[in-house]
Amino acid sequence: MKYNLLGNTGLLVSELCFGTMTFGGEGMWEHVGKQQQGEADELIKKSVDSGINFIDTANVYSFGQSETILGNSIKNLDLNRDELVIATKLRGKMGDQPNNQGLSRYHIFNSVEKSLNRLQLDHIDLLYVHGVDSVTSIREIMRGLNDIVESGKVRYVGVCNWPAWMVMKALGIARQEGWHEFKAMQYFYSLSGRDAEDALIPLSQSEKLGFMPWSPLAGGFLSGKYTRDNEKAGGGSRRDEFDFPPINKEQTYDIVDVMEEIAENQDCSVAEVALAWVRLQSGVTSTIIGTKNITQLESNINSTNVDLTDDELSELNKVSSTTKRYPFWMVDRQDSDRIPGSNE
Repeated sequence: MKYNLLGNTGLLVSELCFGTMTFGGEGMWEHVGKQQQGEADELIKKSVDSGINFIDTANVYSFGQSETILGNSIKNLDLNRDELVIATKLRGKMGDQPNNQGLSRYHIFNSVEKSLNRLQLDHIDLLYVHGVDSVTSIREIMRGLNDIVESGKVRYVGVCNWPAWMVMKALGIARQEGWHEFKAMQYFYSLSGRDAEDALIPLSQSEKLGFMPWSPLAGGFLSGKYTRDNEKAGGGSRRDEFDFPPINKEQTYDIVDVMEEIAENQDCSVAEVALAWVRLQSGVTSTIIGTKNITQLESNINSTNVDLTDDELSELNKVSSTTKRYPFWMVDRQDSDRIPGSNE
């Protein structure tokens, strides 16, 4: 297992991050996973024993059950807290009360207290805002996040699923005011979802933020179970019941065809090829993996040993490419003459 710097924090995190969205299984989350305490303990132990020091959860995952189970696992396994980087999130609706959601200062402070209680911890290493809150100003959000860090209950803050312009605006406000800034970004990124390459990954590299891809297997569609001849995976596969995130399935079938050939040459699984491609992309800090059993987890961990050749990377980039949106294609067109050697 390799370790990468989380942006400019000086903090080292494993190249794989263990995601716990499958813990619990309440409400809509039953389609994602239903792992209870014993299974979770086994998966966490295997992850930590394999060198993973970065674990990701969220308050909304099974409405707190994921955090509770993770906290119990840390205690049950007697893990060294000082060797773990624990990330959680807030924004989503956690109850019927009107202020039990969003990114108001009120909800930020209340959510952190409840997450700490469920996790049985005295601080959160990385707290993400889980999405946009259109009724709370960015300035108010950043003030609340700054103050929760100043309280000592959170070490770093990050952002998920915001448009690039909002992230940059938030950074500008924080810098102007001398507040704590976002240090990490968590976004959907996979062979069948490369939109982050337009603005989000360049932003993370420009501003020295860590970048963590979620759903690198596109909700299991890149696992190798789905092909044109096998549109349903069966066996309780989550994508059969929970068709998310949205992808171009016709193009993804083409991607899977190429991955199958590479997997055969590399003597590994299709899923391992997909994970290796994400890991090898410029700007990626730690890839979030989610598994239902030890076999899947071992395969995901093994993906760190898969080194794709230049030709294989080129094949995958070609089959997964999409037409750039404006203004990005115009930027490439107009700025090409400023790149040294472009006219040779």
